[in-house]
This record gives sequence, C-alpha cells and structure tokens, in this order.
Amino acid sequence: MKSDFGKLEIEVPRDRNGEFDPTVVKKNQTDLGLLDEKIISMYARGMTVRDIQGHLQEIYGIEVSPAFISKVTEKILSLVEEWQARPLCEVYPIIFLDAIHYKVRDSGRVVSKAAYTCLGIDQNGMKDFLGLWIGESEGANFWLSVLTELKNRGVQDILIACVDGLKGFPEAITTVFPGAEVQLCIIHQIRNSLRYISYKNQKEFMVDLKKVYTAPTEAKAEHELNSLADKWGQKYPLVINSWKRNWPNLSTYYKYPPEIRTIIYTTNAVENLHRQFRKVTKTRSAFPHDDALRKLLYLAYRDVAKKWTMPLRNWSAIISHLSLFFEGRLILGLS
Repeated sequence: MKSDFGKLEIEVPRDRNGEFDPTVVKKNQTDLGLLDEKIISMYARGMTVRDIQGHLQEIYGIEVSPAFISKVTEKILSLVEEWQARPLCEVYPIIFLDAIHYKVRDSGRVVSKAAYTCLGIDQNGMKDFLGLWIGESEGANFWLSVLTELKNRGVQDILIACVDGLKGFPEAITTVFPGAEVQLCIIHQIRNSLRYISYKNQKEFMVDLKKVYTAPTEAKAEHELNSLADKWGQKYPLVINSWKRNWPNLSTYYKYPPEIRTIIYTTNAVENLHRQFRKVTKTRSAFPHDDALRKLLYLAYRDVAKKWTMPLRNWSAIISHLSLFFEGRLILGLS
C-alpha cells in the first residue's frame, strides 16, 4: 500500500469460500486515500504531473507513476460534472460574463481555446460561480448556448449583465433573458479606444474621455461625449464611432446610485477570479486536453471560493435600490 509514510505491506485475511470483503482497505486498493488528497492539493496549486511525481519521491520517498497521478486527478472530473449540472437560483440581480484564453492540444495541434466563465451575485449579495465552459474561441453564439444552459438549470431572470464589448453579446443575453439590462465594461472600452490613439495624444484624450464616463448623469455624459466627438472626431473617427455605437449599453450604469455603479461599470469582479486562475496556470504552456484545463480551473475556483464568506459591501442598500428599479422581479428568488 502507498501511504503518507511510504510503502506498507498488509496481509488480507481470506476465507475458504473467498467471500471475505475487507472494509478498511478494499480489494485491489493500492493506496490509503490520504495520498490522493495531497496529489489533488498539489495539482490545484498548478504543479504538473511530473512535478508532483518528483515532490512525492523527494519528500515522502514514494515512487508513483505519472499514470497513477493522472488517475487520481481524473476523480475530479465527476465533481466538476456534478457541480456544472447543479440547480441555480431563480434570480440573479447581477452577473458577470467573460472568457479567459489558454493553449490546449487538440487533434495533434496546439490551439487557443476560451474558458467561458459566469460569476453571479445572488440576492444575498454572495458570489456564486455559475459555470465553466471550454470553447474553440470566444463568440456570441457560444455565449448564447451558455445562457441557454443557465436557464435550463433554473435561472428565470437576470437583472443586470456585465460584459465586455464582444460583438453580438448584448443581443445574445436579451434573446434568452429579455428583461436583462446590459452594461458593457467601461474599462474594456477605454483600453480598446487607446489602441487607436497616438501615444502623444493619449494623455490629453484621456482627460477629455474621463469627463464622459465619470459624469453624474447620462445627459451630462452625452454632452461630454459630443464635445469629445467635436474635438477628436476627425482625427480618431473609429474611436468616437465605437463609443456612439455602443452608447446604449455603455450608459446603463448612469441611472443607478454610486453603490451600484461601482459594481457594474466594469467586469472586474470576474477578472479578479481570472487572476487567481492565472496564478495556478502560469506554469502550463499548453494543456493536453480540455478536461485537464477544466479540472485545474475548477480546483482553482474551489480554493478561491473559500474566501467568499461575506456579501458585497453595502449590499442591503444595493438590493433595496434594485427592488425599486426592478419592481416585482426579485420575489421569485426569495425563499
């Protein structure tokens, strides 16, 4: 037997008819279970199979094969599948949708794949990671299937969905949840804008742009956007047109008080989770298959979620405001 104390020899009693079934150590079992926990713990911290093999040999003097370690980590998949299929709340006041990209081997090639993530805030103000999906590349059609799955798992209503500027994303959301308001991430919009602004103009442009996204009201913001267009429109028409084209979904947050604005104007909440993902995946240049990526991201989430013990700051005030803005729609999720 393999154990925390090295290899152990045990004698299993046998009866004449071969009917004896051990309880503590099952037939054909080769380890005592504690080793599994350590392997999964190391795997969750981003160690590769070879790293874990070397660590067990160096620290515990236990020789295990890569195949054995892979077999242990395969047990996680059943947990992932059960978690991914669990029923969800009927109503989520706020959700954040975003994707993070990784290199994965597929049919002998290394390709870029998107890990689609959905972070919800429930009616108690608690974070709830709703699911994890692996797709070829980020696109509105895939997000449509993700949102449909959320609905099939019990989500009946979403009040505010915070997303990046992916083309067709708002339409995908309102197709499945017609009553949802969509807020495009202001930070993403700013970053995309600066890509097309000459370096020598960026500082001055940002001073003018800040007047738009920090305006106290939507009317004031529209006035500042028109001023921005008058000053910079001829030089940077692509940037100005992008702000005007996306304005209906960029300006959603102006109607809310500061407590809500601070939460929804950016997808920072889910990006914080992505930063934790990167900490445990940074040593992997590529994953051997989708399941390997799915296992590691799930374990990383499970570790981060241990800290999700308190509701968002000022949640009582936030939910009170939302109950007025979306009168009658929060009742479904209350027990």
